[in-house]
Amino acid sequence: MIQRRTVLKAGAALTGALGGAGLLVPAVAGPAQATDLDPSTVPQFQQAMPVPGVVQPVCDLGLTSYYDMTLQEADAEILPGRLTRVRTFNGSFPGPVIKAVSGRRVVVRQTNQLSVPTSIHLHGGHVPQSSDGSPMDLITPGGGSKIYTYPNSQPHANLWFHDHTHHQESETVYRGLTGLYLLTDDVERNLNLPSGAYDVPIALRDARFDDSGQLVYTMGDFMKRQVLLANGKAWPYFEVAARKYRFRLFNTANLRFFTLQLSDGSAFQQIGSDGGLLEKPLDVTSVSLSPGERADIVVDFSRYAAGTRLILTNTGGLLPGDPVDQVGRVLQFRVTGAVRDTSSVPSTLRTLPAAGSATVSRDFVLSMDETGATMDAFINGKSYDMDRIDTEIKYGATEIWTVRNANLYTPHNFHIHLVQFRVLERNGKPVTSGPESGLKDTVPLLPGETVKLQATFTGYEGTYVYHCHMFDHASMGMMANFRVSKSTAAPAT
Repeated sequence: MIQRRTVLKAGAALTGALGGAGLLVPAVAGPAQATDLDPSTVPQFQQAMPVPGVVQPVCDLGLTSYYDMTLQEADAEILPGRLTRVRTFNGSFPGPVIKAVSGRRVVVRQTNQLSVPTSIHLHGGHVPQSSDGSPMDLITPGGGSKIYTYPNSQPHANLWFHDHTHHQESETVYRGLTGLYLLTDDVERNLNLPSGAYDVPIALRDARFDDSGQLVYTMGDFMKRQVLLANGKAWPYFEVAARKYRFRLFNTANLRFFTLQLSDGSAFQQIGSDGGLLEKPLDVTSVSLSPGERADIVVDFSRYAAGTRLILTNTGGLLPGDPVDQVGRVLQFRVTGAVRDTSSVPSTLRTLPAAGSATVSRDFVLSMDETGATMDAFINGKSYDMDRIDTEIKYGATEIWTVRNANLYTPHNFHIHLVQFRVLERNGKPVTSGPESGLKDTVPLLPGETVKLQATFTGYEGTYVYHCHMFDHASMGMMANFRVSKSTAAPAT
């Protein structure tokens, strides 16, 4: 399991890597005449945190639900009393929620009314290549559309969807083009976890604004993104009854690592990670998330008197001299009166599928130029080429991938499309418990770290990608193609 103390190094590592962002070419930055908004002038805990709205299907036919969504610009009140232009699904910021059921297919038509091409990826989804949202499988701007089919042939998981257009994903996601996809199954539904109004997804990210309240985007400037958002609001509050709540946490930031805890240091339970429920709940005092990762937690507020106010704090990604009153705070919980609570967290949540026996081992090295001379990033010394197949995989094979971060200062993480994997080792130590013992699709690697992963490539043939999910690094080339085929000969170990 990645240790909290190592996550705290991520912010300092990013500073060394980005060199004040000077080594990275700005991509559609804010107006040259605009000045940055001082984050300390943004009122905190004055806006209620919204719960993302659930998209309703256009129709249900048999075992298929059909959705019609539009990618469009809209104005959102992120900062109190100001409107910010954002990119959205269906005009919703934060992005909407699709609720899906394992074994029941979802079909989504995405119509692109933006001025840029898009490609929508269901992060963590086990889907055919045609619906994976590959970096070059584009929906044309100005009214083009594409139909995505999600079979939902996987267990419960907290997934999310976002733009994946190569060289553009960093800015488009930053400007708001994300949504949540909550997949349930019989195992999850039969548990007595908090539900209904007490089951709340929270999308976390950071942002930088100019003095007119508009988003400022410059590639790599994470240290200037000092306004933290929860469900699309800057430092909101959320009223909670004195009972148990389930919070599904999503790190939708481009670069920022989060380490989250309650301001009084109280313990809570982590019940899930990227690929759904853990086998057993964990008693923890913090959870750490690199970009793209998810955590499922249960917090019991019955221990607090009505009127208590708690802050969900962040110690991840903080740099020396950072304003802790800003980047160290996420949202405020306001405890109201007690209500009846019949929910519970069982001692066993589910049984994870057997890992299988691996027949192939591979090694991957993540690296990027840290000198400032170029903006190149690599996997195994190669920058992304959409026409090159980097890894050939035999359909049905179970493989062990050893992934190493070769950089001295720069954190990375690693996301594989198509599969959920098991983390076998971190820095040579077996992972047998903790949040990384569940199913994962994204894993952090701080400078010099190595992880060993095991995945089975089945269900679909086709070409997919693996990459760093710090979007700026992927845009710079830290991505590669793999092809799964029944005709591929299994490579030697």
